Amino acid sequence: MTAPTGPAQALVRVFTQRFSSTRRGARLARCLAVVELHDWGIPHRSPLSEDAERIVAEFTANAVIHGHAAGRDFELKLTLLGGVLRIEVSDARRERRPALQPNPHPHADQAAGGRGLRIVDAVAADWGVTDRVIGKTVWAELGRG
Repeated sequence: MTAPTGPAQALVRVFTQRFSSTRRGARLARCLAVVELHDWGIPHRSPLSEDAERIVAEFTANAVIHGHAAGRDFELKLTLLGGVLRIEVSDARRERRPALQPNPHPHADQAAGGRGLRIVDAVAADWGVTDRVIGKTVWAELGRG
């Protein structure tokens, strides 16, 4: 057998799954994302796995809390191409878009929420929101390092 010649083809890995728009669905999405990444050669508890888990947890929690529409699921999509892991979570509420808010109390560690997108912004190479026919997709990209 001879080695293939010509430009190397990048292996693309894709995982897509719909989940119920519930806290249980968000938890299951986070757990399955970590398992899928491990199967792709990204070890559990590695820095990339932990950053991806944080982002999936934030995006899926937001989809359940802010993007929920009766009778609609949310969708998780992971894509690994070359050195970039793209995480996408889609929900049915286009009008409820995530945005970084200024932190008026930077030392208020007792606040119940509001830090999730700051964490995403800190660990992701890039992130944003795109509209869909129904709803929106929140995405983030991580470098494999």
